[in-house]
Amino acid sequence: MDIILLERIESLGGLGEIVRVKDGYARNFLLPQRKALRATEENKERFEHERDALEKINDERRDTALSSADQIEGKDFVLIRQASDTLQLYGSVTARDIADAIIASGVDIKRQQVRLDRPIKTLGIFEVRVAIHPEVIVTVKANVARSEEEADTQAKGGSILPAHEQEALDEQAAVEAARETAAKAAEAVFEEPDKELQAMVESEEPSEAESNAQPQPDGPSESDAGDATAEKAESTDG
Repeated sequence: MDIILLERIESLGGLGEIVRVKDGYARNFLLPQRKALRATEENKERFEHERDALEKINDERRDTALSSADQIEGKDFVLIRQASDTLQLYGSVTARDIADAIIASGVDIKRQQVRLDRPIKTLGIFEVRVAIHPEVIVTVKANVARSEEEADTQAKGGSILPAHEQEALDEQAAVEAARETAAKAAEAVFEEPDKELQAMVESEEPSEAESNAQPQPDGPSESDAGDATAEKAESTDG
């Protein structure tokens, strides 16, 4: 179905653009949400008559969104959840949970504006994109912890793992770092041939002058053979 966009849609285009989408996407989302019109001749004329007003409304909404963006851009939103010693949540953190935390801070958004690919199922800090307006997208941090103290520790870059778990992770990281260093060293040796061996090979290669020189035959040359034949003929005649 061909549609006229009434606002910027990240994956489709900007206000006023005519694009083709799947019928179901248009009927179930874009048209009911008043984000687009069917691209009929009548609607095209209608849009052109209303373009200036629509652009003005869009500009006002964008300015409001920019103000809200300044309040939450890069901010940590703490979400307290129960979890096991392996940091797995007993449940999950969803886009709605993050939206509620943002709303509690004084910025009004909807769940659909939180761009979370999948629910969060472990403790930790996660970057989440929030589309306050189609043209204003910011990144916030979801700080998922079992307590305010743990959230503060995570925000400062500390670990909330039990001591033995952290030691195991540190050991694994050290082993992986050693393997990476060894691999790079081996690669460097492979790429750079031994200089002494290279010098020996080059010394055994013939020079350009030697390569161009023609080998001399062991027997007499053609001119020498001709002279000998002529002398033999003269002696026979005499």
